[in-house]
Amino acid sequence: MMLCSRVNYFNAIFRGSTRPHAFSWLIWAVISSIGFMAQMTEGSGAGSWACGFGSFGCYVIFIIALFKGERNIQRNDWIILGVALSAIPLWVITKTPVWSVVLVCIIDTLGYFPTLRKSWAKPYEESAGAYILLSLCHLFALLAIEHYIISTWLYPAVLVLSNSFTATFLVLRRRRVLQYSINPSTLSAQV
Repeated sequence: MMLCSRVNYFNAIFRGSTRPHAFSWLIWAVISSIGFMAQMTEGSGAGSWACGFGSFGCYVIFIIALFKGERNIQRNDWIILGVALSAIPLWVITKTPVWSVVLVCIIDTLGYFPTLRKSWAKPYEESAGAYILLSLCHLFALLAIEHYIISTWLYPAVLVLSNSFTATFLVLRRRRVLQYSINPSTLSAQV
């Protein structure tokens, strides 16, 4: 499922219909690596594999986004990136798996803001299908966890919710754009 999501997203990038926001993907790459390590440490077993594969994919998308991604980086994007990355030392300091996972969830959720801001103006430059597949992937990963404690299930549960929200946001925003008969190619110039 994760592979399908990544293939969908990579295809959309190289077709030119998706322009990923590098800041979001950098945050998700770092944080999903931390989440993967926390899950492995706490014994989630096969349930953590999707997170590990997803982390690798996030790094690849981040690198691609530097060349083929969103170029309109705004001040609030820099602020979100700074806040997210500055919270990583808090994760290191906590040394408690539960608090580490809570911080990972907060930081990961912050990573959606640059993509959502961009998608408000350009809702056709993200793949709603990829976010739906990601949500399903993390739902299946959640069900595959071998040892259910908050530090093993919270992160994939948050990923199910945040990816579902992002997909829903994209679909609703596109409907709104169509409702007002705005040409998608001129949307970014009008906003």
